[in-house]
Amino acid sequence: MLTGLTNKIAQAYVRGTLLMVREGESNMAYQHTNSKGVTYYLNSKEVTLRGGKVQRIYYFSKDERPEATDLPAGFVVNENPRNGFLTVKRG
Repeated sequence: MLTGLTNKIAQAYVRGTLLMVREGESNMAYQHTNSKGVTYYLNSKEVTLRGGKVQRIYYFSKDERPEATDLPAGFVVNENPRNGFLTVKRG
């Protein structure tokens, strides 16, 4: 559900969260504004655990980074009501 284009950016509203999609880019960065009004961007990277297993982790940052990613299917964003800290967990 796209609502318009401004400077080659399409805005889509999904469950109260504003998603920004740049025209021609295939990787959408998920962004979420917490209850305190601070916008965070979802990032992911591959890490190697002590046992040698490679695992993908997800984390939020206040700035857009090259590791920015979309919210994976089956995951939901959870906000700590006390401090506004965002986490991603399986839904």
